[in-house]
Amino acid sequence: MVDANYVLKIPNNIPLDKAAPLLCAGITLYSPLMHWKAGPGKKVAIVGLGGLGHMGVKIAHALGAEVTVLSHSDKKKEDAKRLGADHYYSTSNPETFEKLNNYFDLIINTVSAEVDWNKFLQMVKTDGTMVLIGVSAKPSLLESFSLIRGRKNLAGSLIGGIKETQEMLDFCSKHNIACDIEIIPIDKVNEAYERVLKSDVRYRFVIDMATL
Repeated sequence: MVDANYVLKIPNNIPLDKAAPLLCAGITLYSPLMHWKAGPGKKVAIVGLGGLGHMGVKIAHALGAEVTVLSHSDKKKEDAKRLGADHYYSTSNPETFEKLNNYFDLIINTVSAEVDWNKFLQMVKTDGTMVLIGVSAKPSLLESFSLIRGRKNLAGSLIGGIKETQEMLDFCSKHNIACDIEIIPIDKVNEAYERVLKSDVRYRFVIDMATL
């Protein structure tokens, strides 16, 4: 017997291997995008194009928002456009922050590296919001003036509940969205971990259960 309150239905058009990461990366991005009403007329930035960020691009695009990827280099620019991003900017270029000053309604920061939140807050519009879902081992400093000026919001989001997760799965089914994955044998798990540390993953690992 299974408690129906903890059961999810995986739509038939989403392969199980690609559906599995949706229960983490998918709902982690779907929840804040829905809560802060990403959609037509909204300018949304996704900081970081990794296991979390690539799902943010797909979902925000499907919601009809104008989607921008902010990444530390240009190496994933083509991937970003393929996933549905309208724009791509490198945050290692100081001109990025000047060009996009007060531009975004919503910024979702997915990176776990140390980030200068103040620079990103400058890109948020009046009454706009930056949501943190990436966790850094070394918290960044935040100047209160970055929040006070322009009446901006800084928020956090973790994951959604069962009901919202089912909504996410149904949404992904409707829009043919799934995680981009690499399937690896169990004997390559240590190598996979090293690749994660090097940000050399496109974009989620899934263990081949047949190799267990």
